[in-house]
Amino acid sequence: MVSPLEKAGGGVHGFHGVAPGTTPFVPSLSPGAEGARLLTVREVAARLAVSTATVYSLCERGQLRHVRVSNAIRVEPAELDAFIAR
Repeated sequence: MVSPLEKAGGGVHGFHGVAPGTTPFVPSLSPGAEGARLLTVREVAARLAVSTATVYSLCERGQLRHVRVSNAIRVEPAELDAFIAR
């Protein structure tokens, strides 16, 4: 039976599940970073005393290592420390 959502074009499209018994591959930015809280672009900008546009630019140019979570950019605190040290 087709639900009303499916008839109206709603529902989840493009979903690709993970096969049972497998683990999705998500590489860590830094070894031993499990459980570390990722920083938002605003938090990174505040720590560097720059604008969020500058942080986005640093990420786009590959100068600041980051990870995308859906459409959001996140940075590990250790990566920010390494950037500052460089």
